[in-house]
Amino acid sequence: MAEDKKDELQEVENTEAQAAETPEEAKAVEAAEETPAEEAKKEVAEEVKPEPAKEEVKAPVVQAPIAEPEVDIWDTAVDDGFGEEYSDKDRKKMEALYEATLNQITEKEVMAGTVVGITDRDVIINIGFKSDGLVSLSEFRDVEDLKPGDAVEVYVEEQENANGQLVLSRRKAKIVKAWENIQKGLDEDMVINGMVKRRTKGGLIVDIFGVEAFLPGSQIDVKPIRDFDVFVGKKMEVKVVKINYSNDNVVVSHKVLI
Repeated sequence: MAEDKKDELQEVENTEAQAAETPEEAKAVEAAEETPAEEAKKEVAEEVKPEPAKEEVKAPVVQAPIAEPEVDIWDTAVDDGFGEEYSDKDRKKMEALYEATLNQITEKEVMAGTVVGITDRDVIINIGFKSDGLVSLSEFRDVEDLKPGDAVEVYVEEQENANGQLVLSRRKAKIVKAWENIQKGLDEDMVINGMVKRRTKGGLIVDIFGVEAFLPGSQIDVKPIRDFDVFVGKKMEVKVVKINYSNDNVVVSHKVLI
């Protein structure tokens, strides 16, 4: 019985002690009794807080340049008084200065020129005249790597044809220069290097400066030659002994050099 009394008294004391607790203490006890799982949830919630949205930076707007309407200078030009600042005397003086810069050319002469252009059919030649001349490309077959800037000699056939075109020829220029060299060879008793092209009746045909000259059999050597064919295709030194312009005939000799 005594023990039962003792237990009752203990329960009464515990009850009174619990009643004496303040509301703040009760809250503290409840907070302490929270489970670790609830604390973890709070921590995760704090970590997953949304970041504040960043302000979007807008690129500056660049306006396209406004195209100005094209104006033709000739539409705005004023023709009143155009060229009136030159008197007749001034014009003649300027024309004289311009003509002085041009070469004085004469037809049927050989002149030095410069290649300024090449087409599929022609070569454009400048000889310092007011217009350029055309020469057939076939006349330059013997020239390798022909290009603008090359110096050439041409023959002036006409200053202006029916189309107002300057007419030139390289083939004729070569012929004229060849005859000039042949005449010079005769006048100065020059030794000329020729090429025997073929045999002919009574002698050989020798090419000198692009012109075919006749070499009589009696002028080949001091002794009679029976077989002329041995000289064909070979080089031979000769001198011009006669020129007949009426039939474009040139006679040469190798014998005079022996």
